[in-house]
Amino acid sequence: MDKALAPIGGGDVIVVDNASRDGSAEFLRQDRPHVTLIESGANLGFGRANNLALDRIKSRYLLLLNTDAFVPPDALVGPLEYMEAHPECGVLGVRLVGRDGEPQPGCRYFPTPLNSFWARAGFTRRFGFPRMVDDVKWDHRDTRECDWVPGCYYLTRREVLERVGLFDPRFFLYYEEVDHCREVKNAGWRVVFWPHVDVVHLGGESAKSEGVINKSRQLDDLQLESGFLYYRKHHGLAGALAFLALEELADVIVLLKIAFMAKGWQRAREVMDHMRAMFRTASITGFGRAGTR
Repeated sequence: MDKALAPIGGGDVIVVDNASRDGSAEFLRQDRPHVTLIESGANLGFGRANNLALDRIKSRYLLLLNTDAFVPPDALVGPLEYMEAHPECGVLGVRLVGRDGEPQPGCRYFPTPLNSFWARAGFTRRFGFPRMVDDVKWDHRDTRECDWVPGCYYLTRREVLERVGLFDPRFFLYYEEVDHCREVKNAGWRVVFWPHVDVVHLGGESAKSEGVINKSRQLDDLQLESGFLYYRKHHGLAGALAFLALEELADVIVLLKIAFMAKGWQRAREVMDHMRAMFRTASITGFGRAGTR
């Protein structure tokens, strides 16, 4: 990160150690004394951990950067110039690529119960659908406005934070940046995908933290919980009910496909587990009224 800060004259580096167990905090204390270290003491989840840094922010801009995202030396020059020239831009994301150099979805649109159903039922390839969450049918070298950008590289303004805050602490993992970008857009700013910097994003590293999530079912349950919280917050009880109903309908369609092909019984068990998890999560969250963590 120091190489990316040098071209803009430096900046403050704040690291939130979210109860890691790999010696990261001790390494920073000994070898990176210029870094402001915040130790959470317990795993607070993605959003709450990032919120701990709010009181330490002194600059006009804040870049949230995940531990599994690797930036080039020019990672800040162009994005900051763009935001300076476009004061209506409240959040900016860049082009994400995997370890293999393949592009990852970085310009995304808000999920809805309907486009989630369409994707889960497997209809997107055959029938298409307007504005799926991950719309990839365009040249990802173009700057364009979108609904939300992933939190692994998330550049925003201090003015935005002063007005709408950062992440809703009810989201433990998943949907934090979706929710925040919605609040930013509701407050009158734009969310922009700016593709002239490539950031290597490994993906999933935060979710592998020992003692937080070590099974795929835990990940699925957290994603479903955040889904219910999001739809209840932005679409009311009707949105949460539609999420449940359409996800269950999509699972029934998938099971019918599996039965017709007479194969894929392991997949069928996974789908039935998902159906049970949907009802369980709806119950324990009060259809998205409150989280469990």
